[in-house]
Amino acid sequence: MSRRRGLIALGAVVSVLAIAYVAGYVMTGQRLPADTSIAGVDVGGMSPDAAEDALTQGLADRVDEPIVATFEDREIEIQPTQAGLAVDVPASVKSAGGRSWDPRDMIALVAGGSAHDPVLDVDTAKLSAAVASIAETVDQPVVEAQITFPDAKPKARRPKAGNEVPQDEFAAEIRDAWLTTDEPVEVPVESVAPAVDVAGLRQALRDIAEPAVAGPVALKVGDSTVDLPVTAYAPALSVVVSDGTMVPVVDAKDLAKPLTSSTTGIGKRAVDASFRFEGGKAVVVPSKAGVGLDPDTMAKQLVPVLTKTGAARSITVEASAVQPEFTTKDAQALGIKEKIGSFTTEYPHADYRNTNQAEAARRIDGVILEPGETFSFNDIVGERTAANGFVAGFVINGGVFREELGGGVSQVATTAYNAAFFSGLDDIEHHPHAFYIDRYPVGREATIYYGSLDLRFRNPYKTGVVIRAWVDKSTPGTVGRMNVEMYGTKVYTVKSRSSERYNFREPGTQYDDTDACVSQAPVTGFDIDIHRDFYQGGKRVKTEKDTAYYQAADRVICGKKPKAD
Repeated sequence: MSRRRGLIALGAVVSVLAIAYVAGYVMTGQRLPADTSIAGVDVGGMSPDAAEDALTQGLADRVDEPIVATFEDREIEIQPTQAGLAVDVPASVKSAGGRSWDPRDMIALVAGGSAHDPVLDVDTAKLSAAVASIAETVDQPVVEAQITFPDAKPKARRPKAGNEVPQDEFAAEIRDAWLTTDEPVEVPVESVAPAVDVAGLRQALRDIAEPAVAGPVALKVGDSTVDLPVTAYAPALSVVVSDGTMVPVVDAKDLAKPLTSSTTGIGKRAVDASFRFEGGKAVVVPSKAGVGLDPDTMAKQLVPVLTKTGAARSITVEASAVQPEFTTKDAQALGIKEKIGSFTTEYPHADYRNTNQAEAARRIDGVILEPGETFSFNDIVGERTAANGFVAGFVINGGVFREELGGGVSQVATTAYNAAFFSGLDDIEHHPHAFYIDRYPVGREATIYYGSLDLRFRNPYKTGVVIRAWVDKSTPGTVGRMNVEMYGTKVYTVKSRSSERYNFREPGTQYDDTDACVSQAPVTGFDIDIHRDFYQGGKRVKTEKDTAYYQAADRVICGKKPKAD
């Protein structure tokens, strides 16, 4: 009998516990644990609906506050909406409580919960764009070793380490910090070592560069032997980094002229078809065949013998008819007829601007884009080096002005971008300056940096496009003008409109006591939307939107930072 009573009593206890357990499960879905908070907002003991309302109200003033990122002495503000950050309120409440069979969650209803981070709804594309914009102002491109041959003598460029922002890591830190801490987010930076160090550069000078220009290369043409002097091939020669080692490279285009000139006594140069421009129209200038040495073949043959001596320093070549790469028939088939877009920008007088912009303009002038072909500024203009005809001038680097080779070339890119914009060409890649420069059209400008930032646009038409570019140089009393025109067959009339500026960012102040310092006035940062409208027959047929993000530019004072009182 006593055993039976014991079993009955045990069954009653189990039933009570089961009922309590089920009741606990139900209660976990009706209110959150006591002393629970989400992103610092108290939601303890509330029903899920009430907790959502409380969280929405509690974060109302905080969700629009900018996230502050720091790099060295600079502060950079990141607008949450610009970075694609939003709070998923229902998911945040659910993560802090909710129906559960876990006894610990049931006990927490009375004993108390804990602090929870919010659950975020992140637009990864916007966050990546915001991070990339900041990285542009912080990254310092690595400078690889290089040897060029001005005046037919080796000139070495020493390698220099760069740094770059690990963008995925930085994006994760921004996500983790938003609404969870008042501390600034430090911009992470990783050092990037050049592929070849100074010792490797010295070895290349000794083993490649010096032998390469030690004497002429013998050209065996039929029964004759002609010396190709160092001065003929040196402008086309460079020693560059490839796959982690330094190798000689001969540019066939730069080699073409001496191979068909009186330097070698062989033949005459083939002339490609081209265009001249009259009254807004493009007229084909016929091509001409030549006689000489094929530069592509010669470039390949020269490289392996440049480090040889004696009889081995020679190559056997054939002089033959050389057809132009771009014939009259090719030019006529492109259907290039008329001006389809143009743009002009002005610049204050500076000798370096006259030199650098004229050199870059010369290189893009006459470039032809066949249907579907993409223009790359860096590929066409090449690296801005002294050997390529560029001089030192001011560029934006790391968010401040610095003096580097090629300063002012971004104005050529900006003008070309706008000419392509109004010609209706496809925008493949462009990068506004880190901060706004008021001589450029706001939101419609493009900076470039060889090896990292390019300007690229594509010809979307069934006909070709040819670029005309030139500089009206400045003088001490007049401004200079950079001009770019596009010729093809007109399909659209393109117009531009813009939003008001928004998301303003205020500049700070930084001090620089290095010799590289350039004093700088502060510039307010902002965002702006640019709309490109395409018209046919007076009717708008499509619209494209692009947003430019400008960081604030700090006031830069040359000198040491004053000590605090």
